[in-house]
Amino acid sequence: MKKDLVTHLSFMIAIFILISLYKDWIRLEFLPFWVGGILGTLMPDVDHLIYVYLLRPNDATSLRVSGLLAKREVFKSWDILANTRRERKDLLLHTAHFQILFAIFSFFIITSTGSMLARGLVLAFMLHLLIDQVIDLMETGNLDTWFAKFPVILDIEQKRWYLIGSAVILLLLGFFL
Repeated sequence: MKKDLVTHLSFMIAIFILISLYKDWIRLEFLPFWVGGILGTLMPDVDHLIYVYLLRPNDATSLRVSGLLAKREVFKSWDILANTRRERKDLLLHTAHFQILFAIFSFFIITSTGSMLARGLVLAFMLHLLIDQVIDLMETGNLDTWFAKFPVILDIEQKRWYLIGSAVILLLLGFFL
């Protein structure tokens, strides 16, 4: 759990510092941007709880996690979820479909609202998903779980270009809008 959280938070902090410096957002009035970043970093992990409680409540891991959460052992349950994340193949938010829809949603949020909280939240959420994809690619050599229900079959090179495109969209939304 610590490694997963530290990875996501360190990338979020680094990107948010760069955005804040670039846009001159180093004032207290931009604190909601950072609060949104922290929330957006944590939110994609709700996907694992949806899996545990709604999609596969009778899986062995789901039963262990829900038992630990019933005992209020949040950190132990988070450790189990982090260590067994490869077992969960039917996550709702950790898919290419969702990521594409969320990028479109993020564009509308960033361009149509002045809310710094919302901007930070969607940017950190997108960053979290991108980091998860990069980790999956580095650890397994593929992104098959992300593209399992994608209507087009992509080879590994096309999936890498998809990752690059996702990173470019994130950077454009963060720095130039």
